[in-house]
Amino acid sequence: MSYDEGLAERIRDYFQNRRDVEEKKMFGGLCFMVSNQMCCGIVKETLMLRVGPDNYENCLATKHASEMDFTGKAMKGMIYVAPEGFDSDAKLKNWINICTGFVESLPPKKPK
Repeated sequence: MSYDEGLAERIRDYFQNRRDVEEKKMFGGLCFMVSNQMCCGIVKETLMLRVGPDNYENCLATKHASEMDFTGKAMKGMIYVAPEGFDSDAKLKNWINICTGFVESLPPKKPK
């Protein structure tokens, strides 16, 4: 399993004060779960984001963003962002805010 450990630390810093965040290895990388919902993650050096269907098109229009096509088919509501798209802490925070906003709008999910 290969992912950018430096990026993982930056995301951990973002979530440091939350008790509802869990890390799971998936998609060949690392995923951050918020309240048992997939929120964001890392595949190699790429940021994987669950932005939701309402934010999907706007986020895709952002420079350095692309469809998440892990399975060979685009996953609606999920995008990849290349490292240039989160090269500052402010950019990373903005992306994660979009994800947490979407995840927090979902009905509660029971832990497995």
